[in-house]
Amino acid sequence: MVSPRDGETLIYELNPDTDERVWTRRFPFEDTHDADMIGEDELAIAHMRAGNESSGVSEDELVTYNLTSDEVTWRWQFHEHYPASTDGGMNDDWTHVNDVDRIDEDRFLLSPRNFDQAIVVDRSTGEIVQRLGTDDQSDAQQSTRAERRMGEHEEVLDEQHNPDYLVGENGTPTMLVADSGNDRVVEYAYVDGSWRLTWEVGTESLRWPRDADRLPNGNTLIVDTLNHRVIEVTPTGEIVWEYYATWGPYDAERLGTGDESNGPTIREQNATGSYELTGSAGLRPGTGDNLDFPGWLRITFDDTPLGGLANDLALLWGHYMPWFRPVWLSSWDAAFLVGAALLGVTWTAGEIVYRRKRIVAGIRGRLPL
Repeated sequence: MVSPRDGETLIYELNPDTDERVWTRRFPFEDTHDADMIGEDELAIAHMRAGNESSGVSEDELVTYNLTSDEVTWRWQFHEHYPASTDGGMNDDWTHVNDVDRIDEDRFLLSPRNFDQAIVVDRSTGEIVQRLGTDDQSDAQQSTRAERRMGEHEEVLDEQHNPDYLVGENGTPTMLVADSGNDRVVEYAYVDGSWRLTWEVGTESLRWPRDADRLPNGNTLIVDTLNHRVIEVTPTGEIVWEYYATWGPYDAERLGTGDESNGPTIREQNATGSYELTGSAGLRPGTGDNLDFPGWLRITFDDTPLGGLANDLALLWGHYMPWFRPVWLSSWDAAFLVGAALLGVTWTAGEIVYRRKRIVAGIRGRLPL
């Protein structure tokens, strides 16, 4: 799938053996973060950034499309089910719906990232039948990890990505979610009429995770985006495999295990709890150094008046610096170079201000009379 944000989305199926496209379709969609096959000839497409500028009403939507008849067979639009005031009001990126999965014949799991929710939509009725998270509560740090006891009602997500729907013991609805804004991966079980937090991992070391899949062996494959790696962790948080990417990865699948999650829930593994990651080779491969420059910023200024600013700077650094620094340059080396450049600019500006009279006099002396 290719979505160049120029008013068109290109979706195709690629045969990896021949490196040729099986079929190709173009859609007049401004931006699309996910499209899944839901049958032999039908697509489910999460269409975002739709209709805001021209109509003033967001038309962000889920559509199903039949490849045989070449027509949209069903549309579900967010503005028909959410108040216009959600997330501060409609704008050019209202929902940022980043994921769609079919749970069964009639139900879809959607991830409107900006609403801090994962929702289940019934295709036959058009209704939201399950909802994890709320738009006005997204900060998991409002209570400390010690205060958040597993199994208690919480329902906190912050700009999540790629939720997966699992069915636990006795048919218990369960969601595994990359809770990106809270820098953790979580699992919730729907028990006695409410969602209960049953598992969280990585709150001290993950940075903007954007995918988590439960593997058949019970481990979880996590895309740790702003640490630029993919890791496989046990239910108790031990890293048993990791791969370092040159740039922030978005999604990962274990070949041969099927799409999305295909493993047991945490409750089925008797591993309910909150865990930190252990066993990493380091955020720079082979160094054992688990603290890069953005991580140092966060830890150093945490619980200080500069904590919020430091966290924002760390997030911006993780998002944008890899676009500019060579892959062989570490985060710390880049920080030193940027610091040296800023010092040089500041020093030069200071010298100019301090010696401005002499500089002006010199320039005048060189000008022809």
